[in-house]
Amino acid sequence: MGLFSKDIQTMDDLFMHTLRDIYYAEKQVKKALPKMAKKAVDPALKAGFETHLEETKGHIERLDQVFTLMGVKPKGVTCDAIDGILKEAESVMAEVSDEHVLDAAMVAAAQAVEHYEITRYGTLSTWATEMGRPDVATLLKQTLAEEEATDKKLSKLAKGHVNQAAAA
Repeated sequence: MGLFSKDIQTMDDLFMHTLRDIYYAEKQVKKALPKMAKKAVDPALKAGFETHLEETKGHIERLDQVFTLMGVKPKGVTCDAIDGILKEAESVMAEVSDEHVLDAAMVAAAQAVEHYEITRYGTLSTWATEMGRPDVATLLKQTLAEEEATDKKLSKLAKGHVNQAAAA
């Protein structure tokens, strides 16, 4: 089902499509994070990827709760955006030979993922509120806050030392 397909006729349809989109995205991120942690040289970056993997598992569990509250079986729908972001990240990581530059590239790729997730969770939580579902909005806002915190941690790592090590 494409974003502007005939299958999306109502706000409920749009909400469910977007919910399935982020569900798929979180599952793809869950697969990518262990690979990134394994490749990371910087200990803080490696630990950050490992921590975010555990958070991502929690995000998926929270999304399962949202589906349950909505009375729908959890399932994803292919998210071309996250597939593209992750494909680009893999491509760049395959081309980088310097380990410090690789760390900087992975921070940038992780932030691209975080920014996508932040947009989705922000939109979904707003829609849930407007649709009279504060229970759902609360769960989505919890994940949004965690994604925003991860983005800030990545910025701190990048500005703190990862980028400098790559530039040296």
